Amino acid sequence: MRPTGHPPLFGIDFGTTNSAVALLEPGGEVRLARFSLRGQETPACRSVLYFEQHKSSTGMRRVHGYSGLDAIERYLDAEEKGRLIQSLKSHLPSRSLTGTEVFGRRHRIEELVARILTDLRKHAEAQFGHPIRRATVGRPVRFVGAESEEDDDFAVARLREAFTHAGFEEVEFELEPVGAAYAYEATLDRDELILIGDFGGGTSDFSLLRVGPGVRRRGRRPDDLLGNSGVGLAGDAFDARIIRKLVSPALGSNSEARSLNKILPAVPAWIYANLERWHYLSFLRTNNVRETLKSALARALEPEKIEALIAVIDGDLGYQLHQAVQQVKFELSQSERAEFRFRDGGIHGGAIDLRIPVTRAEFETWIADDLAAIEHSVDALLRSAGVSAGDVDRVFLTGGSSFVPAVRRIFITRFGQEKLRGGNEFTSVAQGLALRAAANVR
Repeated sequence: MRPTGHPPLFGIDFGTTNSAVALLEPGGEVRLARFSLRGQETPACRSVLYFEQHKSSTGMRRVHGYSGLDAIERYLDAEEKGRLIQSLKSHLPSRSLTGTEVFGRRHRIEELVARILTDLRKHAEAQFGHPIRRATVGRPVRFVGAESEEDDDFAVARLREAFTHAGFEEVEFELEPVGAAYAYEATLDRDELILIGDFGGGTSDFSLLRVGPGVRRRGRRPDDLLGNSGVGLAGDAFDARIIRKLVSPALGSNSEARSLNKILPAVPAWIYANLERWHYLSFLRTNNVRETLKSALARALEPEKIEALIAVIDGDLGYQLHQAVQQVKFELSQSERAEFRFRDGGIHGGAIDLRIPVTRAEFETWIADDLAAIEHSVDALLRSAGVSAGDVDRVFLTGGSSFVPAVRRIFITRFGQEKLRGGNEFTSVAQGLALRAAANVR
């Protein structure tokens, strides 16, 4: 419950893929900001930016920027695609990546993140009717690409600067799995030792905590957090495996071409590597790549696959391809078999019409190394905390990849099906962060 007389309290989950904003009402209810895409309401907003150029009546070219679901709509509706930027959070630990150029102007990473956060703040302010200048903000246990604690600290400092640029006066950072724990704790009538598994787009984070009404009454202590661990992979890594193993071969990654009486790979492997992150696809729309693919098409032993690849790149269909990958991943979470389906609706002469059967067993083989990394992280957390699986009362899983059966099996094997809990998989972190904000002011 929000302390009496205290200004509104907010929790913000700025994610690699999606973001959410939550308000703690005076009576203790948590309300989420709502967003709309194509007439459908959602409590999560895509963490993306889109820039496009427009020619004014005087002939001057002006750059317009959009974020969130507005960016997705503008991108999908544009006949001539602009520049779509996603997964900025995953670049925060990198000291070598300071920014990027968009239509001739250099932008720092912090400025681009701030643009997303500014629009997110203004949208939530309009809905909640309160200015948002202070918030409790989530951060992963380990950022994507971070190799040390110093890298994580560097990423947090850049994120703090972005929030400052976005108009926030005070930001309190909290681990994302701890935020999820606060959301789960609100449902309890007794104390528990819980393991939180938070699966985002870029990271999988785990924490062991004591929570419950008794913990709240006596006051939280530092030793209530027994430990945490994390790995820099989650939903995006799973998607990349589907692209590499299922989609890229249909677009010629294993195809060959004849060159001077030799048989060689038709297309350079780095082009397919760019397909694995859909927002990288726009980087392939260059004259160099076009000439490379034109030459490959002329020599290819399977030209129809290269034609399909060219259609994907020329049409900048990375987002649509990503949606098809998300769909087949969802279907494989529901059944043992599914069919990957992706077509361009005839825009490029019908060059793309993919229908590829796939089994859950195949998918699990593709992500076996990722699953092993998650298992290792969970086991390391238990060992470092000196806790056995039997000591854990509940396991709360949140985030989209928590639905993947192979991921759930890791926790079922160690803790038992009866201990697993879930709920509000895409917004529980933001909700919990709003509750955590109340604890910060007591």
